[in-house]
Amino acid sequence: MSFFKKIFSSEKKQTLDEGLEKSKTSFFSKLTKAVAGKSKVDDEVLDNLEEVLVASDVGVDTTLKIITRIEKRVAEDKYLGTDELNRILREEIAGLLSETNLGEASEFVIPSGSKPHVIMVVGVNGVGKTTTIGKLSYQFKKAGYKVVLGAADTFRAAAIDQLQIWADRVGVPLVKQQMGSDPASVAFDTLQSAVAQNADVVIIDTAGRLHNKVNLMSELTKVKRVMQKVIPDAPHEVLLVLDGSTGQNAFEQAKQFTAATEVTALAVTKLDGTAKGGVVIGISDQFRIPVKYIGVGEGIEHLQVFNKFEFVDSFFK
Repeated sequence: MSFFKKIFSSEKKQTLDEGLEKSKTSFFSKLTKAVAGKSKVDDEVLDNLEEVLVASDVGVDTTLKIITRIEKRVAEDKYLGTDELNRILREEIAGLLSETNLGEASEFVIPSGSKPHVIMVVGVNGVGKTTTIGKLSYQFKKAGYKVVLGAADTFRAAAIDQLQIWADRVGVPLVKQQMGSDPASVAFDTLQSAVAQNADVVIIDTAGRLHNKVNLMSELTKVKRVMQKVIPDAPHEVLLVLDGSTGQNAFEQAKQFTAATEVTALAVTKLDGTAKGGVVIGISDQFRIPVKYIGVGEGIEHLQVFNKFEFVDSFFK
């Protein structure tokens, strides 16, 4: 199978390798125990492998698909050695993820045809939303785009302050109002400012929860509606940020947000500090929404475009 060809630079690949180190070490220690004393992939090894994949936060549905694919390989090749299991896993997971053409990018680019390209960022508090926006604005600016940020999470003073720190650090303008202001009003001002500045990209932060009785999802709908008064087809992208270190909880958040609002892309953060990196494989397979970005470290360069082949290659290296 020729899924794996070099896409990332060696430096970027090394960052990805290092960011997945905990997940990889945890997975392989479980896998080693699962095949201990076995030389051939048999039913018992497959049962153990199923447990390992579920315990590594790949998710039950995706695990069953992977096991079915490996069973087919075993049926075709009567003697598959356990020493080949790593290679087979790598190939079958890449094959499974290849069934959609999502997750094949390698650079930070915005689609042509919408200027400015408006990204609305959603997600519960604490998942790394503001940090992701900061790092994303850095990468877009580095790629030559003119970026404007909007602080529409007006329910937490810390969110506005934190975004201001990132805007100053990256050197991009931030549109903000006082804490407690109407989020839709901030989004409106941000888009007007971006149009006036001839910006390429607008990234709007939104609240992860609200302190009053207003329903969060209806608030997000209102923000969208008000943005469309300035740019009729905005937002062009709704990016849901998930904390990879929460494993299966990230699945639940994705389910809830995708059911309640139209999410078009996912960013999975904090993968370097956890052994739960397998969740990215499950989320990529289960949701018909692309994982677009992954966070594999604390540095400003450590937000990467998610490429499923590079990810699987690093995970099973």
